[in-house]
Formats: sequence, structure tokens, C-alpha cells
Amino acid sequence: MAVTQEQADWFQTAFTQLVGNVDQAILGKQHTIRLVLTAMLSDGHVLLEDVPGTGKTVLAKALANTVDGTHSRIQFTPDLLPSDVTGVTIYDQSNGRFEFHPGPIFASVVLADEINRASPKTQSALLEVMEEGVVTVDGVGHPVGAPFVVIATQNPVEQAGTYSLPEAQLDRFLIKTSLGYPDHDTTVSLLMDSSNRARASAIQPIIASESIVTMAKLASEVHVDGSVMGYVSEIVSATRNDKDAALGVSIRGALALARAVKTWAIAAGRTFVTPDDVRELAEPVLAHRIIVDPESEFAGVTGAEIVGRAIVEVEPPAYRAA
Repeated sequence: MAVTQEQADWFQTAFTQLVGNVDQAILGKQHTIRLVLTAMLSDGHVLLEDVPGTGKTVLAKALANTVDGTHSRIQFTPDLLPSDVTGVTIYDQSNGRFEFHPGPIFASVVLADEINRASPKTQSALLEVMEEGVVTVDGVGHPVGAPFVVIATQNPVEQAGTYSLPEAQLDRFLIKTSLGYPDHDTTVSLLMDSSNRARASAIQPIIASESIVTMAKLASEVHVDGSVMGYVSEIVSATRNDKDAALGVSIRGALALARAVKTWAIAAGRTFVTPDDVRELAEPVLAHRIIVDPESEFAGVTGAEIVGRAIVEVEPPAYRAA
């Protein structure tokens, strides 16, 4: 069913209000907030690579409060067990049966703080739930519900004692981005309000969780011309054929970009996707999925650079509205 212009206008208004509400806690970072909301409304997850103290936890709490959902924070450490994330089944002697006790992964917005500090075994506990929205414990599946988004963080500065995320784990993050430091004016505003240490807690809900599910469904129905999908396919192929790429973007990455551009388009009030939407989201959606050749990486080549070359090399289709 095609999205009407009236529905697109409603979506744009709601999306703008969501961004503005979260921005009250995270000042001056509207673009990053838009990316995080785009991932959430595209049934995806976010990886924030940032130094400590940039507001990652505040962002997750503010987002959960905005959508009237639940929030949990998991501090990943080397001794964290998979059951500490997913939950455990415990035998209840009073009724003579096993009962499942859900872990912190059962929340609308889950902050996986410093995810690369946990062992690969614990990191892998997130693979199923991030892909399918279900946690399987002792052979029984437990849905985490909707909306559901994992916002994972890792510190790019201090790498001692950390475990790099495997490619299969990175591939499950729809978007990788960063908050970074605020600009001068924003920093001054934050300093003037330094006594307020509960900015995220002051955020009031402006939309029900059920409405987020409705928005996600609406975004999935945005029209995409075949030529635009061909453009996505050619960009992905270009990353695979790049001389500096040991491994290019997978088909999961192409599907992730296809979902994200629909949300990005309707958030702009359009009922159709344009090549510009693809160009804007290509780097945050695709760059972290590329494995750079070791020699090229030593020379300073990054995944973002490879995606940038692909965008330059591939000719976009002619603009055409739905």
C-alpha cells in the first residue's frame, strides 16, 4: 500500500518533534539524533564510537523517555556472562517448575556500554536478539517486543584489554556514528546549566511506543524506484571491487541501506526515495561493514573513504519522483 502525502506530512511532523524532544537533553546534535531515530524506525541498531563523557547514556535515556518506553544500561566488562544479558531460567520449588527471569536486554532502548570490553562469547549473546528480536534460553524463545533498539558504545582511544567486534556483530548494526564534542555555543549553554545532572530524566514522553511501531510500518511502505535500488546495488558492488577492500559490503548491508533510506525520505516529508537519500546515508550505514586490506589500513585508508570513492564512481540515476 502506497504512502500518501498526508501520511508523509504526519510522519515528518512526528519525527521532527521526536528529534526536538531528545535534543533538549543532547544539545546541538540533531543530525546524530536523526540517525539514531532512523535506525530505530528501520528496525535497526546503532553503534556509537566515542570517547567517554560525550552523552551516550543521556542520549539512550532521553530516547527511551521520549517514546514512553523502558530503558536499560548494560556495562560490558570482561567477566560479564551471556546470561547476565539475556536472563536465566531458575527452578521455583514453590510451584515445581522452571521460570524465566528476563535480563536487561528486555527493554525498548538498551545501552550496551563499552561493548568491546566483554568477551566474544558475551558479545555473541546479542546476535540473535539484534537480528530477530527474540532471546532463546533453554530452547524457548522470548520476544523482546517493539520498539527495540540497541545503542552500543565503544571507546576508540583506550583499546587495552578489549575484544574487537567480529564482522558478524558489526554487520548487525544498521548505523555507526558518533556524538563528538559539542561546539562552543553549546558547551557554554551546558556549562551555564551545569547544576542540572538529570537532563534525560526531565524529558517527557511525547509519543506512545505503539505509535513508534506504526511509524516504522509506514516507513517500510515508502516507494523506491527500481533505478534507486539499482544505485544501491552498484554502490555495494563498488565497495567489494575496491582495491583497498579485503571484504566489501554484504547483502545484509545493502538491505540495511534500503530500509534506512525509506525512513530518511519520509522523515523529510516525501513519499519516495531519491538518490540523495542514498548518498546521505551510505557512509553511516555501510562504512563499518567494510574490512580494509591490512596494508591499506596501515597507510590510513578507512571504510568511509572506500564508500566515498564508490559514491563518486557510481553514476546516480536521473531524478524522478514517484
